[in-house]
Amino acid sequence: MVSPSSLQKYSLFGGLLEDQIDQIMPLMEQEDYAPGDAIIVEGEPNDKIRFILEGRVAAEKTGIVLFEFKEGDAFGEMEVLDVMPSAATIKALTPTRVMSISNRALRSIYKLDIKAFSLMLMNLARDLSRRLRYVDDGIASGKYKSSK
Repeated sequence: MVSPSSLQKYSLFGGLLEDQIDQIMPLMEQEDYAPGDAIIVEGEPNDKIRFILEGRVAAEKTGIVLFEFKEGDAFGEMEVLDVMPSAATIKALTPTRVMSISNRALRSIYKLDIKAFSLMLMNLARDLSRRLRYVDDGIASGKYKSSK
């Protein structure tokens, strides 16, 4: 069972108090995936931010692995924030358990607690910025090469 205090260690919930997380928890869903399962498919709609409780996943675009996510990492936020089709395919590398927050749930969080909502969006922005730097460095160093 996931507790509010256990979620505080994840970057998505950084700075939130236990009672704020406790208020948000009923809006989240748990999902389980087997190795090789596609959680998000490039070009398809996605309306959920997911964060990993257990396992590892890879983000792939046109056959190139861009990033591997581990416990505590969030993914899927790009599509929730810009409402465009999925930018990459996310596949489970190991048995993976995630918690998801839908776009609708985010709107409910906004109505419930604007401070919690603002902190969560700030945390997502920081994570996206770190990831963009990582990918930029990979492109500059020639790390990304097509597997095709």
